[in-house]
Amino acid sequence: MARIEEIPIDSIHRPLYRQNDPQRVETLMMSIAEIGLQEPIEVLEVEGRYYGFSGCHRYEACTRLGYTTILCCIRRAPPSVLQRHLA
Repeated sequence: MARIEEIPIDSIHRPLYRQNDPQRVETLMMSIAEIGLQEPIEVLEVEGRYYGFSGCHRYEACTRLGYTTILCCIRRAPPSVLQRHLA
């Protein structure tokens, strides 16, 4: 079961490198600055730590805008699920 909540951006570990489209990030920054983040990013919570694997453009836009928290859809998962994402 997932829950939606704001969590500190600096508590989200992003273990996989993602190449962001700079134009898309800029567009999102303008939108988020005007109307706020409309769709939460998805994170896994594994043993109390948060791992982000999707929403990389929204994450980058919010980081550049100076947000200290970000709206997340949080799913709890065991370490085995985290390992599958890293494989």
